[in-house]
Amino acid sequence: METRWLEDFLVLAETGSFTRSAQARHLTQPAFSRRIKALEIWAGCDLIDRSSYPTRLTPAGEVFLEQAATMLNQIHATRALLQGMKPLPDDTVGFAVPHTLSFSFFPKWLSEIERRFGGLPCRLRASNVHDVLLAFVEGGCDLLMCYHHPKQPVELAGERYAGLRLGEEWLRPYAQSDERGEPMLRFPGAQGAELPFLGYAADAYFRLMTELILEAAPEPPHLDLRYETDMAEGLKNMVLEGHGVAFLPDSTAAREVAAGRLAAAGDARWSVGMEIRLYRDMKRRRPALDAVWEALAGIYPAV
Repeated sequence: METRWLEDFLVLAETGSFTRSAQARHLTQPAFSRRIKALEIWAGCDLIDRSSYPTRLTPAGEVFLEQAATMLNQIHATRALLQGMKPLPDDTVGFAVPHTLSFSFFPKWLSEIERRFGGLPCRLRASNVHDVLLAFVEGGCDLLMCYHHPKQPVELAGERYAGLRLGEEWLRPYAQSDERGEPMLRFPGAQGAELPFLGYAADAYFRLMTELILEAAPEPPHLDLRYETDMAEGLKNMVLEGHGVAFLPDSTAAREVAAGRLAAAGDARWSVGMEIRLYRDMKRRRPALDAVWEALAGIYPAV
């Protein structure tokens, strides 16, 4: 794969037009189309829905869009590092964070911490819940940020691990909103008028949380499963395009709700609250890590 293919794809996703994208990339349209096709061959699936106009991404394309900018930024950052940028200092603190928290919660949380205590050199490892937990317990990262619910807890022994409660997050259904800001779809749906449902893949943490909501539902929901992925950002993009209703963390949907593009598709009975926690391994000691933890423990309650 070539980095210019990623750049082409990001431009096409933004413009929705092969012609305008080719102009922006200073290519002929046939040459631009060949590069997009080469990217699809590398990905092993169609990323572009060529049956509609303006051009739209396929479900696979929506998922790839979430990763393309990150991939490109990482490539550029690595090249800059190799060309002489100073590496992160020795007192860098490593965080293991699930994807959703890395997109929505972590950046704002870090800004608040740095406003209080100054710059915090850190390295972020973002992945699924299983992998970030594994990275943490195996010593690959200093701190673990994760969700916690009593029925789906993160199992860390209290003698070895210390935890702090950073805040709370709610998972609830969201749908595309109309011109009045009202949801265009609303739980629970009805027999014969099932809600097009966008769900989480079987190994996703939010799949388990969604099942908790549906098991405790005030009435049986009427759902027609249309799509699955393991990332909340991917579901949000599908909801924004009007493909259906999905359970999203409030922080993931906040910007679009404020802009009048998304609205909650059910009342509080269709939601579940989760704590956001931060853990450290007390056997891993470094002056920088100890100082950071001491500062955070002065702000947040222990768990």
